[in-house]
Amino acid sequence: MKNKKITRKITQGLYVLTTKNGGCIVDAVSQVSAGDNPLIAVSVMKKNYTNELLKDNEKFTLSVLGIDVNPEIIKTFGFNSMRDINKFENIETTVVDGVNIIDDSLGYMILEKVDSIDCDTHTLFIGRLVEADMFEDGEPISYGYYQEHKEDLLKVTTEKGKTAWVCTICGYIYYGDEVPEGYVCPICGVGRNLFKKQGE
Repeated sequence: MKNKKITRKITQGLYVLTTKNGGCIVDAVSQVSAGDNPLIAVSVMKKNYTNELLKDNEKFTLSVLGIDVNPEIIKTFGFNSMRDINKFENIETTVVDGVNIIDDSLGYMILEKVDSIDCDTHTLFIGRLVEADMFEDGEPISYGYYQEHKEDLLKVTTEKGKTAWVCTICGYIYYGDEVPEGYVCPICGVGRNLFKKQGE
């Protein structure tokens, strides 16, 4: 394998995708047609609960995150599952056309699903833009910026008196003297070799 870090130079942003009863962080978003109601494609990991929800919902939204976004939004929507927590409970949102929009964002796009394509580990959902608005004309956060500033954005607080191992990819915390052989991160799926002992 060559140096995959070059993929971070692809100009991708960071967005919160929401649909009825769920949402997650996505970065692979692209406009794929023009006109008054362009088509927007977004790739969602198959193991994400949001992927399951999108199969049953005909509408979804993309909230565009700015460079000064509250890191709690990234943590809440990026490293948790709606199977376990209500992501909307502690994040301020506004319901527009029946779907939650992130208030702390540059703006949003509401899309009606027109197609979905199986793409190995992800599903590519294609939606037609039916409504959109901008809250402010700020600088959007890029995936590359996120990767470069991830440690500051995702500072984790661990429980005192416990040995904590932090996933260097997504920030998930495993508590225990050692990360077990064969363990994989329940959020992003990486192996134990990508966990770092807190404080090291």
